[in-house]
Amino acid sequence: MKIIWHGQSLFEIITLAKQNGETKIVIDPFDEKLGLRVPRLSADILLTSHQHYDHCNIKAVSGEPFLIEGPGEYEIKGVYVKGVSAFHDNSLGKERGKVAIFILESEEIKVCHLSDFGQKELTEEQIEEIGEVNILMIPIGGVYTIGAKEAAAVIKQIEPQIVIPMHYKIPKLKEKLEELDKFLKIMGVKNHESFDKLTIKKKDLAVEGETKIIVLTP
Repeated sequence: MKIIWHGQSLFEIITLAKQNGETKIVIDPFDEKLGLRVPRLSADILLTSHQHYDHCNIKAVSGEPFLIEGPGEYEIKGVYVKGVSAFHDNSLGKERGKVAIFILESEEIKVCHLSDFGQKELTEEQIEEIGEVNILMIPIGGVYTIGAKEAAAVIKQIEPQIVIPMHYKIPKLKEKLEELDKFLKIMGVKNHESFDKLTIKKKDLAVEGETKIIVLTP
């Protein structure tokens, strides 16, 4: 499995699902008015967590992808996808509405994308719906989502083996979000490397109970 981050909440996942060959998954493509260049993307599966302009630019994705825009359970080309309802704010959606948390399973690896999660913490029902997770993509930039402190608490709730931070301040981004360093400090990460992409197999995952922060360069 290969995981590439293009900034904000936009991820590209390339997986070799059993008997189905290579499958491309794109999550939350943004519009260029965000300030970031939209990369060339094609997909077999396209996920959009909610209808804000920085998460639902489906026109930017070529091919004829299977589109999933909310909660539900699906299996496409050997990839299991589950959408779980959550709030974009800590006021039961009164400020910014709802989002979908996406759980993907392929190559015996379970990935969770928290979208623009804004709740102070996950509910017991959401934790049960998400289940055990190997790789967690979590917003950390505050303002429109949880910030670094809340993200650290949510990570403890889920206990993934790998955490990939997203939705934070990067060059050219017009939205004023918090920077990565605040999150790394709270998580106790003093030195970190940045990678262009994460290439991983089931055997590469850390021992359960350990959590590793992986910083990807958009």
